[in-house]
Amino acid sequence: MSDEPVSIAVTGAGGRMGREVISAAADRDAVAVAVAVNRTEVDPVAGVEVDPADRLGELLAADSPDVLVDFTGPESAVAYAEACAAAGVPMVTGTTGFDADQLTRLRAASESVPVLKASNFARGVAALRRAVREAVAALPGYDVELTETHHNAKRDAPSGTAKSILDDVESVREDLDERVHGREGDAPRDPGEIGVHARRAGDVTGEHEVLVAGNRETLELTHRAGDRGVFAEGALDAADWLAGRDPGWYAFGDVLDAGGD
Repeated sequence: MSDEPVSIAVTGAGGRMGREVISAAADRDAVAVAVAVNRTEVDPVAGVEVDPADRLGELLAADSPDVLVDFTGPESAVAYAEACAAAGVPMVTGTTGFDADQLTRLRAASESVPVLKASNFARGVAALRRAVREAVAALPGYDVELTETHHNAKRDAPSGTAKSILDDVESVREDLDERVHGREGDAPRDPGEIGVHARRAGDVTGEHEVLVAGNRETLELTHRAGDRGVFAEGALDAADWLAGRDPGWYAFGDVLDAGGD
């Protein structure tokens, strides 16, 4: 591996996560922010000048960063992915809420450059997902409920992480194939359902709880993020790992499975 620091581009530099990524990069000798853009004008972030987002294409061509890190919105993330594909720059994105067409476009970009998409960059969430798959598979017939809590400004519900956990549950329990979002009135539980509950309040960074219940016992698996820094650190780990990879579609689990490779 080269002794040169990994150079990154950061989109949404003026947003919550963009600022976290730039601040986290400033604390790492092995990472340097080469490009930072934002759709609206913002002051420098952690000493890094922020350019208009509509200049991203020319900045990628001029500065040739090793990886772009994105935490924005679905439509902008897709546009940034296409800019990365045109410039030959790998992309790490933690953006959630993509619709089917946007995911198709994102995957199309991965045919030209490596794209790593994750709904959550916390290592603890990766461990939670693995534990959920094992627990749910080991407890056939037990009911499953998922509750997630985020700050009051989060747009998508349920969260991308919650959807990933639901996918995990359904992958090991074919009998659970109906996602029921909240309950009201006369609503007894159907055998095939997974209860899904999204809460939005205050400045909660992120909490995910999976409840598995049956046979006069309950099992609760929970992850809580203390602050957004944990997601920024994970995204930088992913960026460092993705630099120089072949074009393709990658997940955060690939980074964790590779260890220090």
